[in-house]
Amino acid sequence: MDQQVRLFGAVAVRPAVLAVISRFETISGCKVAVRWELNPTVRKQIEAGEPFDLVITNPDLIEELTALGKVKARSQAAFGRIAMGVAAKEGSPPLDIGSVEAFKHALKNARSIAYACDGTSGGYFSGLLDRLGIAEEVKPKLVPVAGGQTAAAVGRGEAELGVVPVTSILAAALEVMLVGKFPAELQSYIDFSIGISANSTSADAARQLSAFLMSAAIDDILAAKGVERS
Repeated sequence: MDQQVRLFGAVAVRPAVLAVISRFETISGCKVAVRWELNPTVRKQIEAGEPFDLVITNPDLIEELTALGKVKARSQAAFGRIAMGVAAKEGSPPLDIGSVEAFKHALKNARSIAYACDGTSGGYFSGLLDRLGIAEEVKPKLVPVAGGQTAAAVGRGEAELGVVPVTSILAAALEVMLVGKFPAELQSYIDFSIGISANSTSADAARQLSAFLMSAAIDDILAAKGVERS
């Protein structure tokens, strides 16, 4: 029977990781069982005892899980980073968000804006509205979306725009288009790291998968899906 490795990852990296999993399975002979949740949920469920062999989530959460004895000490490795972007329904008129002022104008003029209410990206966006001084005007237009469905909500017409990690927008390409990334001055990259379970039942396979996900051989595939290597 093929060995199985359990990968528990953040929703934002799902499209990129799924694009390379079959290659790993072919090379290693190991099967990968995947599960995806928002970053905060990943941490909470592992803390509560969710079994896993490898986890991909925010670096600070990996550090917390290491301190709790859930992730093996010194197993943490950088995976990559994902930029924040703006999504619109495919076929929508072009929208300028290339400067801070253009970005603010687009948000203020949008009829509705979907965002990940429970995710890392949603927390950053809410704070950004305050920082830009447009929270009072924009927050009544916000459409909170849970479970990594922000881009899909835009595709279904539930919001005119969506603010979400670029990976999620590119993964919904048939229904949703990437308007653009946040302006450089406002960009907040979401970093992701890999950690190996301190109680893995497939430790060798987990180490192999970790090494594979860090290898330069898959950089181009990850980049096409929105994951940038540092």
